[in-house]
Amino acid sequence: MRKNTESLNSGRILARMDRISVWSLPYLFIGIIGVGFLFTFYDIFNINVSFIETCGAIVKGCTPASAAHFIGPPVLMNLVGYVVGTLILSPLADRFGRRDMLLVTMAIAGLGSLWTALSHDYSTFIWSRALTGVGVGADLAIVNTYINEVAPKEGRARYTALIFIMSGIGAFLGIWVGLWLTTPATPFPLGLPIAMAGPHFLNGWRLMYFVGALLAVVGVMLRVRMPESPRWLITRNRTEEAEHIVSHMEELAQKKQPLSSPGKDVAVIMATKPLPYTEIFRDVKYRKRTFLLLAMWSIGYVTVYSFAAGFTSLLVSLHYPVPEAGLIAAFGSLGMILSGVVAYGWGERLERKVWMLWSALLTLLGGLIIAEAGTMLWLSMFGAIIVFFGFDLWVPIAYAWSAEHYPTRARVSGFALVDGLGHLGGGVGVLLVVPFVSGLPVLGAFMIIGGFLTISAVVAQGGMPTRGIALEELSP
Repeated sequence: MRKNTESLNSGRILARMDRISVWSLPYLFIGIIGVGFLFTFYDIFNINVSFIETCGAIVKGCTPASAAHFIGPPVLMNLVGYVVGTLILSPLADRFGRRDMLLVTMAIAGLGSLWTALSHDYSTFIWSRALTGVGVGADLAIVNTYINEVAPKEGRARYTALIFIMSGIGAFLGIWVGLWLTTPATPFPLGLPIAMAGPHFLNGWRLMYFVGALLAVVGVMLRVRMPESPRWLITRNRTEEAEHIVSHMEELAQKKQPLSSPGKDVAVIMATKPLPYTEIFRDVKYRKRTFLLLAMWSIGYVTVYSFAAGFTSLLVSLHYPVPEAGLIAAFGSLGMILSGVVAYGWGERLERKVWMLWSALLTLLGGLIIAEAGTMLWLSMFGAIIVFFGFDLWVPIAYAWSAEHYPTRARVSGFALVDGLGHLGGGVGVLLVVPFVSGLPVLGAFMIIGGFLTISAVVAQGGMPTRGIALEELSP
């Protein structure tokens, strides 16, 4: 009898939570999670500009023109680490909780960044990038799941996008700090006049990774203050803790607008002892969803990582001067911040899969503009902004959509599975696609890379609508 009563109370708590239509945790928590995302994307993007200097320092015979042929292995191993970390560590968040694992993943990523800064040869650099990937991969999966579980059902994509604005700032800092520390001073607009690289300053790339390690320390210290996900607590039969957090959420929500009466009690399925992956593959519904999402991520990440990690090296291989290529990429990063703002403001107005089509088309448009720009540097910069806006608009929408496809008891694991294995597509993009297109005309190179995102968006059209629907209804 006691067990039935607890189950009923759990369903009532979820019903109370689902009637909240505004953000109902302190906005400070968005900033706390955002610092972690800022570090994560700073780490992903800082190799974009800085690797040309890194390659010259740790690879014998590496030149700016040949750097595109060496960037593949460290990026690939970073993504392999990402896959390993997300597949092994993320399920632990379904077992032991979201908040505690977020501390572990950020600490691992920070140690990897510190090891990268101290590396003195190519192989050490590669392995340090792999360790960083272990932490980053699991961190992204858990953060996106956490946001999905505490945000109002009418705003899951909206608040994922709000966090993603911090990601854009991290990418912006990664590229611009790289331009400042790792390229030679060049008169604007062909470069950055205050850039520091030169015969007497060759370790700017190391400073970049030290900054990343410092950001990780700040992220860990701030995350200690975050509450656990009430949905996860309920699946673990920790009803009293969940009720306390939801009561606090209701108090904050009522300060913004009156609360309606809760709907009917939500059906609750408690977590089982086997690894959460079994929850996914033994159910035909979740198995089919996983295969579709895995195809979408694997193909789409070819575009995302070819541009996110290899944009500058790609431009240099297409005969752009190093400072100019770095400056074009740096201005392009503005598009990532803009994409987060747009997704936050309008992300809930269309279904997720419709946004993905628009993202792909904008990415192709930006590549076309760069190809047609010729010697007009300002037009190349504008095209880069459109490219970054396009493929980065796809990311937060895909984050929110993927987490919506899985039940609470296996949500981190499901997200980790499709996003983690999907990152192998990103490794293929940087390792094989970027070197392949480097010998093509600029238009052909950008159309081929952007074409992968277009195929991914077409695949996504086979998925389900999720906008404004309660999580337990979408994925019981």
